Amino acid sequence: MSRIPEPVLQKLESLPASPGCYQMLDATGKVLYVGKALVLRQRVRSYFHASAHHSLRTQALVAEIADITWWVTKTELEALVLENELIKRYQPHYNVRLKDDKTFPYIKVNWQEEFPKIQVVRRIRKDGARYFGPYTSSRACYETLDALRRVFPYLDCDRPITGSDARPCLYYHIKLCGGPCIGAQDKAEYRQTLQQLMYFLEGESDRVLRQLQQQMERAAENLQFELAAIYRDRLQSAQRIAQQQQIVTAALEDLDYIAVAQDERTGDTAVQVFMVRHGRLVGRDSFLLEGAELFQPQSLSGQESLNPEAELEEEQGDPQTAPRTDSSALEASDVDPLGTVVGAFVQQFYDNATFIPALILVQALPPSLSLLSTWLAGQRGAKVALRVPRRGDKVKMMALAVENAAEFLRVQQATRAADTHRQTEAISELQSVLQLPTPPTRIECYDISTLQGTHTVGSMVVFVKGAPAKGAYKRFKLHGKGSQGSPDDFASLREMLRRRFRRLVEATDVPGPPLKNEEEGWRLPPDLVVIDGGKGQLGVAAEVLQELGLLERIPLVGLAKREEEIYRPQVPDPLWLRRGSQALHLVQRIRDEAHRYGIAYHRTLRSREQTRSRLDDIPGVGPKRRKAILAHFDGDLERVRQATVEELMAVPGLNRQVAERVKESL
Repeated sequence: MSRIPEPVLQKLESLPASPGCYQMLDATGKVLYVGKALVLRQRVRSYFHASAHHSLRTQALVAEIADITWWVTKTELEALVLENELIKRYQPHYNVRLKDDKTFPYIKVNWQEEFPKIQVVRRIRKDGARYFGPYTSSRACYETLDALRRVFPYLDCDRPITGSDARPCLYYHIKLCGGPCIGAQDKAEYRQTLQQLMYFLEGESDRVLRQLQQQMERAAENLQFELAAIYRDRLQSAQRIAQQQQIVTAALEDLDYIAVAQDERTGDTAVQVFMVRHGRLVGRDSFLLEGAELFQPQSLSGQESLNPEAELEEEQGDPQTAPRTDSSALEASDVDPLGTVVGAFVQQFYDNATFIPALILVQALPPSLSLLSTWLAGQRGAKVALRVPRRGDKVKMMALAVENAAEFLRVQQATRAADTHRQTEAISELQSVLQLPTPPTRIECYDISTLQGTHTVGSMVVFVKGAPAKGAYKRFKLHGKGSQGSPDDFASLREMLRRRFRRLVEATDVPGPPLKNEEEGWRLPPDLVVIDGGKGQLGVAAEVLQELGLLERIPLVGLAKREEEIYRPQVPDPLWLRRGSQALHLVQRIRDEAHRYGIAYHRTLRSREQTRSRLDDIPGVGPKRRKAILAHFDGDLERVRQATVEELMAVPGLNRQVAERVKESL
């Protein structure tokens, strides 16, 4: 084993013999690994035992450790919670973690409101709303809602619901809203519709189908044939959706299947989650993991005979088939890499899950099984069991989940390989055509977006190895003025480029303390700068780079829109890339992405301006208070202006001081 640094030796001597969480850091202070322990002293020191048979990954970790920090907790469960938070915060290289980890999206039903609206959100709050998820992407949320809205119409507008509006919106006419704004649907009817939608999201489709059947029959008995036809259409649509939910168990139980597949050559790892609610397979999600060690997949079918009748024995707790709930023996032996992967995924996936079933079936039991079960029970508010299926239909279902995980991994690898090949080809071709000294690994593109000189914004997009690095994107609110004092695109471009590249020069010339992650991108010089525009825009960019002493160091080109020709500084004739070439496709994609990003920001600013009112300029009146004031006075600003201070104080959330300020300002 390599020599242990002196600071690490000192820390090893002072480690406490108590539960806690620890961090391994490299020489730059970057967090390499986060772990938890029942006894910090024993667990951390075990990494440095010469006699320990560590995996290659653990050996590589130990070789990089330059410092250790830790937190003492009262219990190992507290250490587990802290470990989750630290992994999400630092994304350590040597921890098993979700690839491209982001906050999962959820469907939020604002049940605390009289007429609940539905949103897609990424954060759960204790606000009385109902949350469903997590989903793998916001697209999955919107696709789910798009299908359900045709069965359970709901509101998505911001108008106050009084039931006396003169006319409804378009969604009422296309049957995507019940029209409570015009009184076509009262509060009870609307909330009943939303309750049915929530039942469907929970997997209780049979219950919803019965309710729709009863509503249709009741309307027909009352000779309300148009209403009965509406319920009939909803029932038929709901039946089509329910048919897609495969029945996997006769017992109306809730459970999740978690299966893992891995490529032994590359270590790429995928996880498949099957969600069964009330006996129906209502959803499946796939995830990629990073930092997983190689493991040998365990065979499920060979452990026990596939006797469906024996399933009852397992559920009744047959001692020969029921899983262990005490993890002491597992922790004492060599840790199973597959179980480690499963345990790490369970921690991250269920950390903010809105629903945790009573039974989670996994391929292998994770380390610290009892601790993880206790944590899950705390998250759910009731007992949660982690088990490995041994026989019967559950083994077959787990095998199907493993097969789906392997297929997802194969497709992801094939897509990545094809993209990597095209990106490498495009970068090589671009280097050759532009005669660049090095491959343009990091390409930055700049664009200006404005409308008649208002809300001028700039966008900077970054592509690394031919793929968008969205975390490095920047946007600029610009105030560039021409010689006459009017808005000018060239002046705006000059302002944006100066702001970007001045930071690069200052970061290079003046060494300082480490920057925050979001600021680190300013220090990275591009291998190629692309300006959206022709000779004029290119000339401005060249002036800025020359002014900062960067023109000789950073290649610069302009991409004109009309003929897709490329202009270069001090080269009079434009360059045309071969039509259909990968290099042309790459620069077009980068330019279009810069344009899209700039337009999106420009529209956001315009939208904010259009929705502003004089209330926004009053100190102490934020979005919530403004909305409450307008709702209280039915959106009539003139009524707000004529209201007394006492009438303004009747608005929820307004005290006398704010009410007086509103009165004075209006």
